[in-house]
Amino acid sequence: MGMISEFKEFAMKGSLVDMAVGIIIGGAVGKMVSSLVNDVIMPPIGVLMGGVDFSDLSYVLKEAVGEAPAVTLNYGSFIQTVIDFLIVAFVIFMIIKMINKAKKVEEEKPAGPSTEDLLVEIRDVLKKQ
Repeated sequence: MGMISEFKEFAMKGSLVDMAVGIIIGGAVGKMVSSLVNDVIMPPIGVLMGGVDFSDLSYVLKEAVGEAPAVTLNYGSFIQTVIDFLIVAFVIFMIIKMINKAKKVEEEKPAGPSTEDLLVEIRDVLKKQ
């Protein structure tokens, strides 16, 4: 088997393609959640905290000197990132929970009579005749 055909077999495996699709969709969901946090959730929280913009929250470690900018510890950005993570983790948890529930319902469906049951019924009918 040549290297190209081996690579083609590897690249076209279902799990690899599924993983690629998941990563692409995950990136898009991540952008949506970041926008939700930055543009919808954090402004009201900032208003409730007295007009605080979380992205501006920082602690100055060293003041600016001449052309050199100040050295700051930007804990507000970290707070926003943590909230982003929590929301993304919760959304993924809910999606996986729905998928598992759908699989469980699918597994619980009765499969109908088995082949053995049908053969027993046919045998019993033939005996009666």
